[in-house]
Amino acid sequence: MIYPDTFEVKLGFDNIRAKLKNYCLSTAGQSWVDNMRFSTDFAFVDILLSQNLEFRFILEKGESFPSQHFFDPAEWIKKIALEGNWLESEEFLNLAYGIEAILACKVFLTKNAEVYPQLHLLSQSVTATSQLSIQVFSKIDDKGLVKDSASGELARIRKRLRDEQGRLRKLADQIFRNAVGANWVPEGALPTIRDGRVVIPIQAEHKRKLKGFILDESATGQTVFMEPTEMLDANNEIRELEHEEKREVIRILKALTDEFRAQLPVLKTSFRFLAQIDFIRAKAKLSLEIEADKPILEKQPELTWYNAKHPLLYLSLKGKRDVVPLSIELNAKDRMLLVSGPNAGGKSVCLKTVGLLQYMVQCGLLIPVSDRSRVGLFQDIFLDIGDQQSIENDLSTYSSHLRNMSVFIQSAADKSLVLLDELGSGTDPNFGGAIAQAILDSLLEKKVWGLATTHYYNLKLFASQHGGIRNAAMRFDDKNLIPLYVLEIGKPGSSFALEIAKKTGLPQATIEEAQKLVGKDLAGFETLVRSL
Repeated sequence: MIYPDTFEVKLGFDNIRAKLKNYCLSTAGQSWVDNMRFSTDFAFVDILLSQNLEFRFILEKGESFPSQHFFDPAEWIKKIALEGNWLESEEFLNLAYGIEAILACKVFLTKNAEVYPQLHLLSQSVTATSQLSIQVFSKIDDKGLVKDSASGELARIRKRLRDEQGRLRKLADQIFRNAVGANWVPEGALPTIRDGRVVIPIQAEHKRKLKGFILDESATGQTVFMEPTEMLDANNEIRELEHEEKREVIRILKALTDEFRAQLPVLKTSFRFLAQIDFIRAKAKLSLEIEADKPILEKQPELTWYNAKHPLLYLSLKGKRDVVPLSIELNAKDRMLLVSGPNAGGKSVCLKTVGLLQYMVQCGLLIPVSDRSRVGLFQDIFLDIGDQQSIENDLSTYSSHLRNMSVFIQSAADKSLVLLDELGSGTDPNFGGAIAQAILDSLLEKKVWGLATTHYYNLKLFASQHGGIRNAAMRFDDKNLIPLYVLEIGKPGSSFALEIAKKTGLPQATIEEAQKLVGKDLAGFETLVRSL
């Protein structure tokens, strides 16, 4: 179960999909991106990650893997499947190019079966042969036109057509020269075509001097385009031959389509392979862009990550500054982590990194972590982050958070990952903190895995006093008052609220008054946290 419905948008996975689609060479590959889903099947996820890794190796080595003619055959297959229908010659040419691309991919993977075993397994589904493309190339030339040699009848028709066209050109040239000599033709004009028939341009004032038919006139009406009587029969003959040629071409294309109709299962399987390769190639391109690798995959829930980076943050900061990597561990003993620290210190980024990378892995994508990291599979991922106020449902922000908590407590189990941002916020701090603590307690009883961020002191104390959950802090330079974006597990973090307020220019008297209002107990706890 993935919760809520807006999970992908909230974590930015919709941007990951968009990047993958941009890397695809075909709309068929993009369809695979659209259909990519979260999986809990260990063997399936492991195969997907291996395919991704193998293609990343192909790209890294710069090997000459085919990257042209990755066509989407959906419309062609629809046409072929319909009895009596036919593909146009240009469509057949692209279909043949696509088949050649498929066979080239298969040849490459067969030669490198030991190096890329998972990709080679995919290619074994391809049963298309070069005979299919040879059939096309025997009928269609490289310009997408049916060859004269496609049939004896077509060769005969086209020879007659060329002969008639030659005869007509000679006749038109002779009549045109006579008209030019008689000064009937506008200066610079030449014989042209109107409605598929050769015509002579004549000045309108001389149109009655030439026997024939007016087929058109210029915009000004000063020139008319005439078909001389002597050319009528030749034009008619050419028009009839053109119709004969078209009928013969259609007959040839229909016959070729009938031959391919018998091969539809082969075509579907082969082009499905091409689309899948396009999809895997796109995943590999993304892996290179975000410096992703394959971690050690575990069947059971586990989260031991080294040097993890948020991929979208990494890309946005590339060339500007480095992203501070995240190292984090959740294990069977301590399944939950409570992350505290100042605002803008990286707590939410930490939570989003965990959610996004875990989701990416279980969608079959390599992730930017050290290859010695261990990533287990979760049955569910639950997320509560951001303002979810709904006007339609008349829910306040806090009410929507509580609704999510209710879903988590009822649905989460020992193989669920729960991510809670700013747990307990949005209402009276005393009551919000108490409810948040009760929620944490309920989740711990169900042995749920997860990560929560908070500022609440009672939650920090709870985490230090209960098994199954640990405190963690986003480190902060308390001298220069700047976040270090480093996660430190084992102790809570200070919010540094008064120090940050002072740095932003809040008057000293106001800060002193705030210290008095905070009280000795809370101030003392804050000092203790900092000294730790």
